[in-house]
Amino acid sequence: MAAATSTATTQGLSVDTAVIVHNSNRIAVRLLPCDVLARVAPVAARAGAEFEVEIARRLADGPVAELDPRLEPRVHVRDGFAITLWRYYEPLPAQAVTPAEYAQALDRLHASMRSLDVRAPHFTDRVAQAQRLVDTPTRTPDLNDTDRRLLSTTLTHLSRTIADRGAREQLLHGEPHPGNVLTTRRGTLFIDLETCCRGPVEFDLAHAPDQAAAHYPRADQALLRQCRTLTLAIATAWRWDRDDQLPNGRDLGTQWLNQLRAARAV
Repeated sequence: MAAATSTATTQGLSVDTAVIVHNSNRIAVRLLPCDVLARVAPVAARAGAEFEVEIARRLADGPVAELDPRLEPRVHVRDGFAITLWRYYEPLPAQAVTPAEYAQALDRLHASMRSLDVRAPHFTDRVAQAQRLVDTPTRTPDLNDTDRRLLSTTLTHLSRTIADRGAREQLLHGEPHPGNVLTTRRGTLFIDLETCCRGPVEFDLAHAPDQAAAHYPRADQALLRQCRTLTLAIATAWRWDRDDQLPNGRDLGTQWLNQLRAARAV
């Protein structure tokens, strides 16, 4: 919070108060009265923050959160943290995103992304990161052998199966789950763009509420089912990382392992 406040002040913004909006593996801090949202991560995550800034800058006309327009779009480094400064959007709590609105916003995002020529990881790179966690007991010491085998075989098998289908691929958000969606006066907006990767649109749609798939045009339902199981396995692997700081992350990891066992049993 101190690093975020100092960064904004150095950029000429007025800060009297800092309020934590989200606290996990990185934090989001609302700075007032300048009304900026500062996203703060360890400096080791600087490359991911720079990638996110580049994507947001090039998607300025799409349904994504905007970097603060008063400042140069870049990553600030201060006191061991990588800090980015964004426009703060007042949420509209009484207006939940309907499945149709969710699908329409995701379709618009994908349309905006198709024209971007940027280097981005492939979805199989995301799978490989999760695989390394699962296959390294010192990083996931609380996973028992049975669950470790379940995660490892699911990640390996489905990653290969989905890639071998040869579906059309494009730039994706990577994790457009409800936690990365804002309902604002500007409409439905996506945040957390550092997870962008390339793959079939069904990989993104797998993160959306189940009902949204019915409203997304031309979704391959068989591929979507495979992607849902794969993305569940990826998310579960993160929750067993010894360094994970997501609130209630271990409880979620246990819950998702049970869901994964049920999905593989079908």
